[in-house]
Amino acid sequence: MSRVAKNPVVLPAGVQVDVGAGEFTVKGPLGSLTQRLHSSVTLEREGDSLKAVAVVGGDNGNAMSGTTRALLNNMVVGVTKGFERKLNLVGVGYRAQAQGDKLNLTLGFSHPVVHQMPAGVKVETPTQTEVVIKGVDKQQVGQVAAEIRAYRAPEPYKGKGVRYSDEVVLLKETKKK
Repeated sequence: MSRVAKNPVVLPAGVQVDVGAGEFTVKGPLGSLTQRLHSSVTLEREGDSLKAVAVVGGDNGNAMSGTTRALLNNMVVGVTKGFERKLNLVGVGYRAQAQGDKLNLTLGFSHPVVHQMPAGVKVETPTQTEVVIKGVDKQQVGQVAAEIRAYRAPEPYKGKGVRYSDEVVLLKETKKK
Protein backbone atom coordinates (compact mmCIF):
# COMPACT_ATOMS: atom_id res chain seq x y z
CA MET A 1 0.00 0.00 0.00
CA SER A 2 1.11 3.54 -0.71
CA ARG A 3 2.62 5.39 2.25
CA VAL A 4 0.56 8.46 1.40
CA ALA A 5 -2.67 6.46 1.17
CA LYS A 6 -2.15 4.95 4.64
CA ASN A 7 -3.05 8.29 6.24
CA PRO A 8 -6.80 8.91 6.30
CA VAL A 9 -8.27 12.27 5.24
CA VAL A 10 -10.13 13.79 8.20
CA LEU A 11 -13.33 15.54 7.17
CA PRO A 12 -13.96 18.73 9.19
CA ALA A 13 -17.45 19.81 10.19
CA GLY A 14 -19.45 21.18 7.28
CA VAL A 15 -17.69 19.10 4.62
CA GLN A 16 -19.67 16.44 2.78
CA VAL A 17 -18.20 13.83 0.42
CA ASP A 18 -20.43 11.99 -2.06
CA VAL A 19 -18.92 8.95 -3.78
CA GLY A 20 -20.76 8.09 -6.99
CA ALA A 21 -20.16 5.89 -9.99
CA GLY A 22 -16.62 6.69 -11.10
CA GLU A 23 -16.33 10.06 -9.34
CA PHE A 24 -16.47 11.77 -5.97
CA THR A 25 -17.69 15.23 -4.99
CA VAL A 26 -16.54 17.31 -2.02
CA LYS A 27 -18.90 20.05 -0.82
CA GLY A 28 -17.97 22.65 1.77
CA PRO A 29 -18.54 26.24 2.84
CA LEU A 30 -16.48 27.73 -0.04
CA GLY A 31 -17.87 25.59 -2.85
CA SER A 32 -17.95 22.18 -4.46
CA LEU A 33 -15.32 20.16 -6.36
CA THR A 34 -15.66 16.96 -8.39
CA GLN A 35 -12.91 14.50 -9.34
CA ARG A 36 -12.90 11.25 -11.34
CA LEU A 37 -12.17 8.14 -9.31
CA HIS A 38 -9.67 5.72 -10.86
CA SER A 39 -11.03 2.22 -11.45
CA SER A 40 -8.36 0.60 -9.25
CA VAL A 41 -9.18 2.74 -6.17
CA THR A 42 -12.15 2.91 -3.79
CA LEU A 43 -12.89 5.32 -0.95
CA GLU A 44 -13.78 3.82 2.43
CA ARG A 45 -15.45 5.86 5.16
CA GLU A 46 -14.24 5.34 8.74
CA GLY A 47 -16.27 7.62 11.02
CA ASP A 48 -15.41 11.21 10.09
CA SER A 49 -12.50 10.27 7.83
CA LEU A 50 -11.97 8.75 4.39
CA LYS A 51 -9.29 6.37 3.22
CA ALA A 52 -8.22 5.59 -0.37
CA VAL A 53 -7.78 1.84 -0.81
CA ALA A 54 -6.37 0.03 -3.84
CA VAL A 55 -8.84 -2.52 -5.26
CA VAL A 56 -6.38 -4.28 -7.54
CA GLY A 57 -2.93 -5.13 -6.25
CA GLY A 58 0.21 -4.10 -8.05
CA ASP A 59 2.02 -0.87 -8.65
CA ASN A 60 -0.78 0.98 -10.47
CA GLY A 61 -3.37 0.44 -7.72
CA ASN A 62 -0.94 1.46 -4.99
CA ALA A 63 0.25 4.54 -6.88
CA MET A 64 -3.28 5.65 -7.72
CA SER A 65 -4.45 5.19 -4.12
CA GLY A 66 -1.79 7.66 -2.96
CA THR A 67 -2.66 10.07 -5.76
CA THR A 68 -6.39 9.84 -4.97
CA ARG A 69 -5.73 10.47 -1.27
CA ALA A 70 -3.65 13.57 -2.09
CA LEU A 71 -6.33 14.89 -4.48
CA LEU A 72 -9.06 14.28 -1.89
CA ASN A 73 -7.07 16.07 0.81
CA ASN A 74 -6.46 19.08 -1.49
CA MET A 75 -10.17 19.20 -2.29
CA VAL A 76 -11.11 19.15 1.42
CA VAL A 77 -8.61 21.93 2.20
CA GLY A 78 -9.83 23.91 -0.82
CA VAL A 79 -13.54 23.87 0.12
CA THR A 80 -12.77 24.78 3.76
CA LYS A 81 -9.84 27.26 3.62
CA GLY A 82 -9.16 27.82 -0.08
CA PHE A 83 -5.81 28.29 -1.79
CA GLU A 84 -3.91 31.43 -2.71
CA ARG A 85 -0.78 32.20 -4.67
CA LYS A 86 1.09 35.51 -4.46
CA LEU A 87 3.08 37.07 -7.29
CA ASN A 88 5.42 40.06 -7.21
CA LEU A 89 6.24 42.34 -10.15
CA VAL A 90 9.86 43.47 -10.13
CA GLY A 91 10.93 46.15 -12.59
CA VAL A 92 10.59 49.86 -13.28
CA GLY A 93 7.08 50.59 -14.55
CA TYR A 94 5.77 47.06 -13.98
CA ARG A 95 2.23 47.35 -12.62
CA ALA A 96 -0.86 45.22 -12.12
CA GLN A 97 -4.48 46.24 -11.65
CA ALA A 98 -7.44 43.94 -11.01
CA GLN A 99 -10.73 44.91 -12.63
CA GLY A 100 -13.44 42.38 -11.86
CA ASP A 101 -12.46 39.08 -13.47
CA LYS A 102 -9.62 40.62 -15.50
CA LEU A 103 -6.03 41.42 -14.58
CA ASN A 104 -4.40 44.32 -16.42
CA LEU A 105 -0.62 44.04 -16.52
CA THR A 106 1.96 46.60 -17.65
CA LEU A 107 5.14 44.60 -18.16
CA GLY A 108 7.33 46.73 -20.39
CA PHE A 109 5.73 45.65 -23.66
CA SER A 110 4.42 48.14 -26.20
CA HIS A 111 0.88 47.06 -25.23
CA PRO A 112 -0.91 46.24 -21.97
CA VAL A 113 -1.49 42.56 -21.19
CA VAL A 114 -5.03 41.61 -20.11
CA HIS A 115 -5.45 38.20 -18.48
CA GLN A 116 -9.00 36.83 -18.20
CA MET A 117 -9.56 34.88 -14.97
CA PRO A 118 -11.35 31.53 -15.30
CA ALA A 119 -14.51 30.80 -13.32
CA GLY A 120 -13.76 30.00 -9.68
CA VAL A 121 -10.56 32.07 -9.48
CA LYS A 122 -10.43 35.56 -7.99
CA VAL A 123 -7.60 38.05 -8.29
CA GLU A 124 -6.65 40.93 -5.99
CA THR A 125 -3.95 43.57 -6.20
CA PRO A 126 -3.13 44.92 -2.70
CA THR A 127 -0.45 47.15 -4.24
CA GLN A 128 0.54 47.89 -7.84
CA THR A 129 3.35 45.34 -7.71
CA GLU A 130 1.57 42.52 -5.85
CA VAL A 131 -0.97 40.06 -7.27
CA VAL A 132 -2.91 37.60 -5.09
CA ILE A 133 -4.73 34.75 -6.84
CA LYS A 134 -7.36 32.92 -4.76
CA GLY A 135 -9.55 29.93 -5.45
CA VAL A 136 -10.90 26.60 -4.27
CA ASP A 137 -9.10 24.34 -6.76
CA LYS A 138 -5.36 24.08 -6.02
CA GLN A 139 -4.45 22.98 -9.54
CA GLN A 140 -6.40 25.81 -11.17
CA VAL A 141 -4.90 28.48 -8.87
CA GLY A 142 -1.39 27.22 -9.62
CA GLN A 143 -2.08 27.09 -13.35
CA VAL A 144 -3.35 30.68 -13.45
CA ALA A 145 -0.31 31.86 -11.47
CA ALA A 146 2.00 30.04 -13.89
CA GLU A 147 0.25 31.61 -16.90
CA ILE A 148 0.63 35.11 -15.44
CA ARG A 149 4.29 34.46 -14.59
CA ALA A 150 4.91 33.24 -18.15
CA TYR A 151 4.10 36.68 -19.60
CA ARG A 152 7.42 37.98 -18.27
CA ALA A 153 9.46 35.40 -16.33
CA PRO A 154 12.31 36.78 -14.18
CA GLU A 155 15.42 37.37 -16.26
CA PRO A 156 18.75 36.26 -14.77
CA TYR A 157 20.78 39.49 -14.99
CA LYS A 158 18.64 42.14 -13.29
CA GLY A 159 15.86 39.93 -11.89
CA LYS A 160 13.11 41.90 -13.63
CA GLY A 161 9.83 40.13 -14.30
CA VAL A 162 6.89 38.42 -12.60
CA ARG A 163 7.90 36.04 -9.83
CA TYR A 164 6.27 34.05 -7.06
CA SER A 165 6.55 35.77 -3.68
CA ASP A 166 8.64 32.90 -2.26
CA GLU A 167 10.77 32.44 -5.38
CA VAL A 168 14.51 33.12 -5.19
CA VAL A 169 16.05 34.37 -8.44
CA LEU A 170 19.79 33.77 -8.68
CA LEU A 171 21.38 36.65 -10.56
CA LYS A 172 24.21 36.00 -13.01
CA GLU A 173 27.34 38.09 -13.09
CA THR A 174 27.74 40.28 -16.15
CA LYS A 175 30.51 39.64 -18.67
CA LYS A 176 33.88 41.15 -17.74
CA LYS A 177 36.28 42.73 -20.22
